[in-house]
Amino acid sequence: MVRKVTGKTDHVVIVGAGLGGLSAALRIAGTGRKVTVVERESVPGGRNGLLNKDGYAFDTGPTVLTMPDLIQDALSCVGEKLEDWLELLPLKPLYRAFYHDGTSLDVHAETGRMQEEIRNVIGADEAAGYGRYVDFVTKLYKYEMNDFIDRNIDSPLNLLTPNLAKLVALGGFRKLAPKVNQYLKDPRTQKVYSFQAMYAGVSPQQALAIYAVIAYMDSVNGVFFPKGGMHAVPRALAGAAAKHGVDFKYNQTVTTVEHSNGRATAVITDKGDRIECDALILNPDIAVAWRELLGRTPAAVKRLNYSPSCVTLLVGSNKSYDHLAHHNIHFGQSWDGVFDELINKKKLMTDPSLLVTVPTHDDKSLAPKGKNSYYILFPTPNLTADIDWKIEGPKYRDRMIATMEARGYAEFGDSIEVEHMTTPLDWKEQGMEAGAPFAAAHTFFQTGPFRSKNLAKGFENVVFAGSGTQPGVGVPMVLISGRLAAERIVGPVK
Repeated sequence: MVRKVTGKTDHVVIVGAGLGGLSAALRIAGTGRKVTVVERESVPGGRNGLLNKDGYAFDTGPTVLTMPDLIQDALSCVGEKLEDWLELLPLKPLYRAFYHDGTSLDVHAETGRMQEEIRNVIGADEAAGYGRYVDFVTKLYKYEMNDFIDRNIDSPLNLLTPNLAKLVALGGFRKLAPKVNQYLKDPRTQKVYSFQAMYAGVSPQQALAIYAVIAYMDSVNGVFFPKGGMHAVPRALAGAAAKHGVDFKYNQTVTTVEHSNGRATAVITDKGDRIECDALILNPDIAVAWRELLGRTPAAVKRLNYSPSCVTLLVGSNKSYDHLAHHNIHFGQSWDGVFDELINKKKLMTDPSLLVTVPTHDDKSLAPKGKNSYYILFPTPNLTADIDWKIEGPKYRDRMIATMEARGYAEFGDSIEVEHMTTPLDWKEQGMEAGAPFAAAHTFFQTGPFRSKNLAKGFENVVFAGSGTQPGVGVPMVLISGRLAAERIVGPVK
């Protein structure tokens, strides 16, 4: 039996309207309980935020949407249909990868089409290897999803299922890079099917092969773009939740959690409101939630190791480029070196790999007529590195523009009409520990049953949601974290 909070659960308060909090709110509201969500911003979304500037609507957080069935799953809890709330466009290609030798590779979800692309760009042997790789990640997903990702885990003993043996036999607990290289021999395909380890905060050389499941979630299952931008997802979830009775209190920051005898009894906001609760879900970063709201930090949380960070540059531009897809990954020549610099040496990339997303490629309404918006992401070390971003920020911005221009974005700097930069220091000020938007790294002892638990030790009725707790980082995982948090309070929701 999965452990649950004890006592009365008639009124559940959720701190933070991020995707984890919204997923939990829908599930709990679907059981008829009273739900109140307190959010410091004026809109829902948390890390999946929105910036309106001079006629541009920029997503400030995740730009890649996979596994939309998880959104439907949350909406189903209150009897709503995804298509009534969101218009999702399947992206074709999912990504366009550009390499230092001048070649490019379009990444497709459909296996036959992707094999044809690999055959044309690289060769028949590599296309056959890719087919075997898809078989591997599909099995991985099947064995992993129900037992290791989409369930509450109270002890490593919970993992002793028949699927554990299958995962071991499949090689899921070997290192990711060698496992990918077993199927894919060309550095171009190796990179495009292992870069996802970056989301997990570890290098492909260090990540366990089970993290190839992230590659399955996008490169096999498909990538989507919501009309109106990624922020349409939290808007939809919050809209459906409000329709079904969830009370949202925006522009209020929870400053204190009142508790007595090991139970949270109320939250106090910066407006002086006191909101009583029977159970409490905390959606902020787990270290921040412990320190600032619960008043202490367990030793295990203090010891957490964090993922690399990133700098994002949101740009409104009067230029467009015909060679781009919606999502564009530019790989430098260095690969192992990039991860070594970011994770071990804690220094800025000397030969950057970067992501450029062009939301206006598929939705012109996100920019003024005839203009384009660009979301540019450069991975960087987190704030444990010796980098003063107050000094480095403006210089790094110029380096980013110069790199873009060197990678085929002619006159990009001169085309900029609006820009907004976010550095690791800014992420920290937004409540992300160590300035790391990808949260605690998925090293072996911060993964699965060893990841920070979603039940707050020492409290009978406090549960965590979000990327810092189980199952982990990324939009699908955070949506699942909301389900797992809800199940700690109301049991399994069908």
